[in-house]
Amino acid sequence: MPATPVLEYDQVTFGYGRLPVLREVSLRIAPGQFMAVVGPNGSGKSTLMKLGLGLLRPTHGTVRLFGTRVRDFDDWGRVGYVPQRATAETAVPVSVEEVVRTGLAGRLGVFRRPDRDQRRRVEEVLDLLGLAALRRQSVARLSGGQQQRALIARALVTSPDLLVLDEPTTGVDVDARTVLRESLEHLVRTEGVAVVYISHDPEGFAGLADRVVELRAGRAVPCADPSRHGHAHEPLDVPGAEER
Repeated sequence: MPATPVLEYDQVTFGYGRLPVLREVSLRIAPGQFMAVVGPNGSGKSTLMKLGLGLLRPTHGTVRLFGTRVRDFDDWGRVGYVPQRATAETAVPVSVEEVVRTGLAGRLGVFRRPDRDQRRRVEEVLDLLGLAALRRQSVARLSGGQQQRALIARALVTSPDLLVLDEPTTGVDVDARTVLRESLEHLVRTEGVAVVYISHDPEGFAGLADRVVELRAGRAVPCADPSRHGHAHEPLDVPGAEER
């Protein structure tokens, strides 16, 4: 029996007012799968993910997380999300480690402190993102790429089963891109995390993504030429794609 998708869109349509953005989108992301979502600016990539995370509601159709309608889903520790152009708060003198620990807030409540396993997980993600030596540094002193890595570490601290990254390499340097690629490879191959990587820059996921979907005229279609995105794997699992 096939595994339950971590994220599923079933005939999803959405628009802002009378302006249609997505039309009858149906696709599934499987456990441990790395899916890249490509398309030009304004094609609806970020809108697609906001629908998947319950930040927007579809006009028609259904979105499910781990088999549950997103509007009824409440186990958000299973989902890590780094939004587009996310920035760390630099006006407040907080350290890298403190930023990462804020990812545990939903599970700790107001007064509880992290337990031993949670502290160990903080250490793991700091190491994974190459931030252990910077743990006590103020985020205000970090480069843009280091801040981005700190925010990704925060998204990973709950050991999510699904990680959503919206344009994660925008404005980051080559070193940060390299660390990010190595970290994502570890997450997928070792921890079995499903990754949705939204980007207009194929170099960011070349050789990592095993499936690519392109948003074109509001519809999600398999990449017509997977080799131009740096991989040549099986076609996208889009219901009805064989009929297009």
